[in-house]
Amino acid sequence: MTNHPGNPPVASTPPRRPSSIRRTTTHDSNRPQGLDGPVAHVAMGRDFLTGADGQARVLDETRIEATVDYSRVAIVAIASIPPDPALGKLAGKGAYSGFRRSVEEALPGEMASHRVRAQLLDDFPPAVMGNGRALRAVGKRIGIARRKTLPVDQCAGWADGGTLIQGFSELGPPMQIGPRCPPLADSGDPLGWHAFAPLAPHGTRRARRIDLWQDGGMGHGDCFFRDSHVDRSGVETVIHEWWLLIVFDPRLRCFVSAEAEAGPLPYPECPASGNSASRLAGASIDGLRRAVRQDYVGPSTCTHLNDTFRALEDVGALFDRLALSA
Repeated sequence: MTNHPGNPPVASTPPRRPSSIRRTTTHDSNRPQGLDGPVAHVAMGRDFLTGADGQARVLDETRIEATVDYSRVAIVAIASIPPDPALGKLAGKGAYSGFRRSVEEALPGEMASHRVRAQLLDDFPPAVMGNGRALRAVGKRIGIARRKTLPVDQCAGWADGGTLIQGFSELGPPMQIGPRCPPLADSGDPLGWHAFAPLAPHGTRRARRIDLWQDGGMGHGDCFFRDSHVDRSGVETVIHEWWLLIVFDPRLRCFVSAEAEAGPLPYPECPASGNSASRLAGASIDGLRRAVRQDYVGPSTCTHLNDTFRALEDVGALFDRLALSA
């Protein structure tokens, strides 16, 4: 079924501003051994500083490679570049439920570092689980269809009586197909994103971009998020997309305003959840991941937008690095 509530997808990446910092991350899940084989997951990210003179340099860069047994939702192997033997402690752990707790046990203080690797690990569970789209797209039953109870009212998409619940079948949620994906990279700025390979058929990608700069003593942010899927014919379409503009006080470490705009989303109930972004006004940047987990629940919210809010906990540390470079 083709249906995509929300606005058309963002057509291009904006130019990098002078005196700005840009974080980009991608999580790519492919199935090189077929749909019944393990998921080969590659997560990459980069913090990129653009100076007042337009000169740019990499501040931080990480690549994580993992093999996931999707049927058991378990990590078979995981490693990173730059290497860190401690990351190997995550092998054998669940790739979804409890993963973030496992990260803190294996890598104490990881999330408090606000580095690229921390963000990649924070996005790992939903990015890997999102590859269930590849199964659902070819008519295979996905894991959530085996649950005895469904997460009714977990978010707008799962609203009681909504499109998803009414259309839920023995295969899982109703299959909605979004529009074709515009390219993330800007041909006019080869440095605008870190380098990543094209997705193979049945692949899924979670992509993020956060641009930060200062104006009038306030911090400003332009934040983009997209989940996409490549079908068996090699056509990449948007599953979820959000675009978020924020203003924050770097001295008080709190948000002044936030406004979300929905791109393509799977169900008609989803776009209205963008109103939850206004609740960030006055909220502390520090500790945002925990606050989102506790407070942003129910049918007025979106789990995918919530993940974007979680990523904003790093804007304070990123902005500090930008200020130090001035």
